[in-house]
Amino acid sequence: MKKQLDIFIAFFRSGILGFGGGPATIPLVHKEVVGTYQWMTDDEFADVLSIGNTLPGPIATKMAGYIGYRVGGWLGMATALAATILPTVILLILFLSVLKGYKDFSFIEGMTKGVVPIVGVMMGVLTWDFLKKSKTALGWKVGLIILIAAFITMMLLDVHPGIVIGVLLVLALALPIKKGEEA
Repeated sequence: MKKQLDIFIAFFRSGILGFGGGPATIPLVHKEVVGTYQWMTDDEFADVLSIGNTLPGPIATKMAGYIGYRVGGWLGMATALAATILPTVILLILFLSVLKGYKDFSFIEGMTKGVVPIVGVMMGVLTWDFLKKSKTALGWKVGLIILIAAFITMMLLDVHPGIVIGVLLVLALALPIKKGEEA
């Protein structure tokens, strides 16, 4: 029962503080899952994030479902999903009720615009952490090549990130591991 409570707290905290949607919750889920409860390593979390991005639907619920299942079985999955969705439902009802009366005030518009840079910084910090870890796993040269290729493919050629991640997963499975690189 303690494990289910921990799962609920971890994902509820991420859900309640992740203002702005799924991408905003990723660093918060990372902090809970890798840092606070140590249910996964950074590499395992990166794998879950990568695979989650290739699947349709909201990233926060996909990650909650998988991590909850991994940590606490079917009940853990249900607990994590409920904890992820519940803050959104509660806050959406409360905020929409309040904002309906104040929607024409400029400070409401300013509040929503002020969150965007914060989410950007949170995603930047998580990206930097993953880049540092890719140095260990791949080396700077290979990591930088993948980063530049992914950037060009997604930003300039307008290819969906799920396709890029899928291609990288296929390449990772297809390319042989050189001797001395086994985990």
